[in-house]
Amino acid sequence: MSPELLGAIMLVLMLGAIFIGFPIAFTLLLLALIFGWIGLGDRAFYIMVFQTIGLMKEEVLAAVPLFIFMGYLMEQGGLMERLFRGFQLMMGPVPGSLYVGVLITATIFGIAAGTVGATVVLMGIMAVPIMTKAGYDIKMSAGAITAGGTLGILVPPSVMLVVMGPVMGVSVAELYASCFGPGFLLAGIFIVYCLVRCFINPRLGPPLPPEERTGSIGAIAWELTLGMVPHAILIIATLGTIVWGWATPTEAAAMGVVGAAFLAIIYGQFTWQRLKDAVYNTLLQSSTVIFLAVCGNVFGAVFSRLGTATVATNALLSWQIPPVAMLALIMVVIFLLGWPFEWPAIILVFVPLMQPIILAMKIDMLWFATLIAVNLQTAFLSPPVAMSAYYLKGVAPSWSLGDIYRGMGQFMVLQLIGLALCIIFPEIALWFPRYLFGK
Repeated sequence: MSPELLGAIMLVLMLGAIFIGFPIAFTLLLLALIFGWIGLGDRAFYIMVFQTIGLMKEEVLAAVPLFIFMGYLMEQGGLMERLFRGFQLMMGPVPGSLYVGVLITATIFGIAAGTVGATVVLMGIMAVPIMTKAGYDIKMSAGAITAGGTLGILVPPSVMLVVMGPVMGVSVAELYASCFGPGFLLAGIFIVYCLVRCFINPRLGPPLPPEERTGSIGAIAWELTLGMVPHAILIIATLGTIVWGWATPTEAAAMGVVGAAFLAIIYGQFTWQRLKDAVYNTLLQSSTVIFLAVCGNVFGAVFSRLGTATVATNALLSWQIPPVAMLALIMVVIFLLGWPFEWPAIILVFVPLMQPIILAMKIDMLWFATLIAVNLQTAFLSPPVAMSAYYLKGVAPSWSLGDIYRGMGQFMVLQLIGLALCIIFPEIALWFPRYLFGK
């Protein structure tokens, strides 16, 4: 049996095993070693060792647990509640104001913390009771909360972007800069959609009653200041230092952890139990991501050495499809993969298999990475995995999973519109890194 055919069988078995429910990381490692040994002999084990050592030497990956830890500390800090309360008071008379408040607050928190689960849970805890009491539509409310939370994987300092950079050979700082445009574009699309829907049908999001928005201009300004200033300081300390070249992502993440801990102490939210919970959750999540990265790296290396990737690339290139059409086809494949798989599996396993095609067609790798990041937001809004739905269901048990899914579906369509705009107008993603880095 030829090595190329072995690689194809390995890929099919990998997809089948994951769909059945086998753990992704162990499936990748086991199949890589078995088929690598059959096709390459003892070299398969040397490949495993060298790929593991090489990945562990990637310094930027040290930022992954630090950014995750910062997100959990921010979750405990109580800053998000003040920010949301300020927007609620300021925009109360406007139909759909709570939708806008949720989306703006989630965007700002996502920039500061870079996590999805924490954002969705906190927004659900804060907004669900108020939205329910105000008579807001359940489906749109669920969509706004979950869509706002997913912005945390796109807007820097997203953990996903830290993992994606080394895998795709792209600077994390440039990737951060390129995702600002699409991130704010999607936030704007979400906000405009909610306001237009509520203007046409005010019953979807009626203005808040006077008793829910009492407060002087000074009180509103004070709440917004207490919510915005700490976030702004933390954003400058992390993102600013990365984008301006003052610090590496790992160094900036370390500063972000110190800043988040300091803010939690200042706001009186710091306890040893909360610190223990944050450390435990960070260890659990970061070890999962890093171990999957190692296994995905080994699988990809064996798959490449067997030659299947080269055969597949040459076959696709022989079709002589225009680069834009090939890019659109790859985006459709990644969108479909987002339904059963979460983003780590897609980035660490499937994206490296597609990279040779992109390189052969001379498509800008930074632009391609940004499009993947935008596309992978749908993985949090598309069933059956759709982790955002389960995050929200956990804090809003009275909302049915069906209503949550239907609400998420509306915003998933908006995400696809945003993705199409980024494909049609590449400058949405590329203007900022060109301005900063001259590329």
